[in-house]
Amino acid sequence: MITSNPFAELSVLIPPAVMQAYVILMVLAVIGGTLLDIRHKKSAKYFFEKGQSLKQFALREVNRAEKIRIAVSTLTNEVLASGEFENPDRRKSHLLLMYGFVVFVATTAVMIFDLPAAAGDGSFIAPLLWHLGAVSICVGGAWFWFKIRVDVRAEGHEWHDVHLSDLFVVSLVLMAMFALVWSVLQAAGGGVLAGIAFFIFITAATTLFSTVFWSKFAHMFFKPAAAFQKKVSEADGSLDKLPDLPELTDPVVKERYPDIPEYMGEKPPYMGLGIKREAPSHY
Repeated sequence: MITSNPFAELSVLIPPAVMQAYVILMVLAVIGGTLLDIRHKKSAKYFFEKGQSLKQFALREVNRAEKIRIAVSTLTNEVLASGEFENPDRRKSHLLLMYGFVVFVATTAVMIFDLPAAAGDGSFIAPLLWHLGAVSICVGGAWFWFKIRVDVRAEGHEWHDVHLSDLFVVSLVLMAMFALVWSVLQAAGGGVLAGIAFFIFITAATTLFSTVFWSKFAHMFFKPAAAFQKKVSEADGSLDKLPDLPELTDPVVKERYPDIPEYMGEKPPYMGLGIKREAPSHY
């Protein structure tokens, strides 16, 4: 079952051209929603203006080679490894959702644009990855919804307390869940239940991709930009307009801030790890 293309059997009822047109329409919906989000929130303008303003505080110029290194670091850490999440549970949940989503969407497109094909034809790899991607989304979504989201140290919501801000994760998990249910029921002979599962699957998918403007979908494009800009500001010394944390025992610092000994003594004590004194248990 998990190695057969579920859309091949569906093509008996729905022409492949219709399914392919739907995929293209959803891609256009994501692009359009993202552009509307950028225009509404002025995200691109914000990042550009902030980057220009930080140049006034830069202590050195970051060359192209260093920017490429920072971009690669951002890609490998913040994007591919979700390194911004200090909470290991949150990171694992996010990675399951992210990679499951990417694999699920990519293999959906591959299987649909591989049509027309008879059931059982073609490679088994795409259908296998499609099912595994859907399972990954369901596991990551359940982990987030029933373990992390309900934790009072994070959001503290009851599992049944759904908000508009949950539109992305709810539609994502419903899409993957009912895609699996539809695939199983269709392999078992189809029928009314398979049709209902397919309807919910498509409804959830349409909701997910057509509501980018109102959901958290678009933030996946902005987070890497914010992380890259932050690393550049650290490299050029502008520090995002935040003050540097000097070594208080440094004679130069004492000369600049002569009242340090008055408040903290000649040898200011080590103040400890602060917020990093314990492993994070929230986001």
